[in-house]
Amino acid sequence: MPMNNPVGLLRSLALITPFLAVVFLLLPLLPALADETVKVHIPPGESPPKGWTVKEWRGKADIGVVKTQFGNAIHMKSAGTSSAVYKEISFDLREFPHLNWRWKAVKLPRGADVRKKTTDDQAVQVYVVFPRWPEQVNSRLVGYIWDSSAPEGLAIRSAKSKNTRYIVLKSGGEGLGSWFQEKRNVYDDYRALFNEEPPKAGSVSIMIDSDDTKSTAEAFVSDIYFSK
Repeated sequence: MPMNNPVGLLRSLALITPFLAVVFLLLPLLPALADETVKVHIPPGESPPKGWTVKEWRGKADIGVVKTQFGNAIHMKSAGTSSAVYKEISFDLREFPHLNWRWKAVKLPRGADVRKKTTDDQAVQVYVVFPRWPEQVNSRLVGYIWDSSAPEGLAIRSAKSKNTRYIVLKSGGEGLGSWFQEKRNVYDDYRALFNEEPPKAGSVSIMIDSDDTKSTAEAFVSDIYFSK
């Protein structure tokens, strides 16, 4: 704008000033808004995703990354196998107690039921792991599962591990092939399931298994983050 047009300059400043005022008011809030969540990243292009570690209990893991409308998702398949992929985390669970994620089960293991040791298979399990030394025998796990048979809302100790607790969020074939958004207060769930204050969380783990039922399963998990 030509500087020899003071009237036009004043008019432009009058239009810009309210916008600048809003920007300056929001600037102090930007760090707070950025710190509202702790994202568990699923980077593209690698299987397993970079920064995640695969664990195989039986058979070879079939875990990849695909792009969805919600961003990158972990895609898991199981054919008589048992495997997981986990990512280490480090933050204060008391500050960010809510675990959020989206999941989609495509195929459930036939005849699976978390209530029985011989049929303890699920198409999709989302865990928060709380390491306690020695980790192999003392770590605590809170798991949220989509079970083939056990009723929704059931809270139960694993038939295979005394330090693993499950909450059944989905049950049976209704909703197969559809995405569902979940949100759980892990801090409150831990206290209710273990009757103690939680130790520091150490990782998030996504698991699939169909080895006990000798069947097949398939699922997706995406958009994982902790919130206040």
